[in-house]
Amino acid sequence: MATAAIGKTYPYARDQRFFTRMAIGMAAFIVFGFAQWALRGFVSPTTVPVWVHLHGLAMLSWLGLLIIQNLLVGSGNIALHRKLGWLGLALVLMIAGLGMFTGRMAVELHRVPPFFTDAYFLALTHAEAVTFPLIVGAGIAMRRQTQWHRRLMLGATIIVMEPAFGRLVPAPLLGPVLTALTGLALQLAVLGIIARHDMRETGTIHPATRVLALVLLLLSATVHALSVFPPFVSLAQGIAAGG
Repeated sequence: MATAAIGKTYPYARDQRFFTRMAIGMAAFIVFGFAQWALRGFVSPTTVPVWVHLHGLAMLSWLGLLIIQNLLVGSGNIALHRKLGWLGLALVLMIAGLGMFTGRMAVELHRVPPFFTDAYFLALTHAEAVTFPLIVGAGIAMRRQTQWHRRLMLGATIIVMEPAFGRLVPAPLLGPVLTALTGLALQLAVLGIIARHDMRETGTIHPATRVLALVLLLLSATVHALSVFPPFVSLAQGIAAGG
């Protein structure tokens, strides 16, 4: 295909199958990451606090909605797609709230994975819980710019793929720093699939894909900075001491 200017649009239906497949593939990977963790005996579903189950149910709902929304676009049912989009916004806000609460309670109840410090885990869960709805919100705000919208929605889901990656890498052997960097590398690799698609379609990487790469890098840097920032470390220690 001919090289196009950065940000040039093209009929969304031309490559909708790619975005539908990406949504299905990402959702399946996340479910697999958590399912194999439980099957390997690293977590007992019956002893997990109820709010963790609620958070998981909300995330499954998001993954299901992401697939449905792409299928609706593929079938041309844009009206229903738009109506469900507003439902998705409410769901995302619920996920964010549950994510922050779950992260805090993990610190308070001393359920933080042993290869993470309390400060790092608190920063990770809260930073992701804030960034996820911001990217979804940006996607909704740019819903009339299809090429931005569809990439931002997938990008928001890439952010919440991090816990699934964390359950597949040998974190105890890698340690906190390498585990985090490996997770970031895997997130960027998924984004790279979208970047490769951009190149095939227009001859250049779409601006939304570039922005998402920057967001992932800034998110990782923010988590690391907060995890060693003395006031934040004291906050995490205080939460742990009160548990």
